[in-house]
Amino acid sequence: MKICVLPGDGIGPEIMEQALRVLDALRGDGFDFEAETALIGGCAVDATGTPYPEATSKLAKAADAILLGAVGGPQWDNLPREQRPERGLLAIRKELNLFANLRPAILYPELANASTLKPEVVAGLDILIVRELTGDIYFGQPRGIREEGGERVGFNTMVYSESEIRRIGKVAFEAARKRGKKLCSVDKMNVLECTQLWRDVMIELSADYPDVELSHMLVDNAAMQLVRAPKQFDVMVTGNMFGDILSDEASMLTGSIGMLPSASLDANNKGLYEPSHGSAPDIAGKGLANPLATILSAAMMLRYTFNLEAQAVRIENAVKKVLAAGYRTGDIYEAGTRRVGTREMGDAVIAAL
Repeated sequence: MKICVLPGDGIGPEIMEQALRVLDALRGDGFDFEAETALIGGCAVDATGTPYPEATSKLAKAADAILLGAVGGPQWDNLPREQRPERGLLAIRKELNLFANLRPAILYPELANASTLKPEVVAGLDILIVRELTGDIYFGQPRGIREEGGERVGFNTMVYSESEIRRIGKVAFEAARKRGKKLCSVDKMNVLECTQLWRDVMIELSADYPDVELSHMLVDNAAMQLVRAPKQFDVMVTGNMFGDILSDEASMLTGSIGMLPSASLDANNKGLYEPSHGSAPDIAGKGLANPLATILSAAMMLRYTFNLEAQAVRIENAVKKVLAAGYRTGDIYEAGTRRVGTREMGDAVIAAL
């Protein structure tokens, strides 16, 4: 099993080291792998002048799966747009056609007090957000900044084809079928024709999934409902921009974005797996970062790309044991628990395995 490892920037190398140690601990348990490392993001810009070098592209295309840390940092914010670290992420998603982003938001019982919402509102939370990842306003053409009437005008294009909506809809319906059989499709059809088409296609597609209850919600209401009564949701499906915002909102219901993994899949379940958080440059190199989201992303990789459900569950159960034993990095620390650093948290997960 060939894994392309992209540690990236900021805390990326630190959290990636722990995920790879956990995977190493599973060698011989029906799982073996080769890992090869490459550059992406700001470190790639510094070394090669581009956030997604050709060597990285070649390695990613040859690999069975990609494990990524994080990209970005303030030192690259003033570069030309095509050189910014985030362009590397957009490029690899587009090149590998990773159109289906799966972001679970699960609240572990031990972390109920870490959420900014009341424990009774979020206790037992288990949401899966399915976000379309290669279309929408992030990739639509035309786009740019031009002179018009003596001033600058910025413009972007929100666009979705029927086939793009249908393929992400199928992923969402299939996911809902394996969970609580409830799917909420989020759009803005009262204003945007693009998302009227989204709703129309979702309704047509629902005929193939009579066992799944389909509902619809406007994005502004969905944002409010995620805070008001988040447990009403099971699986949510939406476009690229709305999904970007809602999945970050949902992640904070769980107490820390440092706990949440993600998977970005192509049509054959080849995937890029990464934590939902960013590069946290303020704590980079200090051994303070929470590696659990990256470790849980590795578990998602075992499940979705390599079909190793038992090994994925072993990692997830190890994380639960570690939290139950009171281990906490700074982002989830509370009085009465044991505060540990990045490597110590990795050690604890391996011991639990």
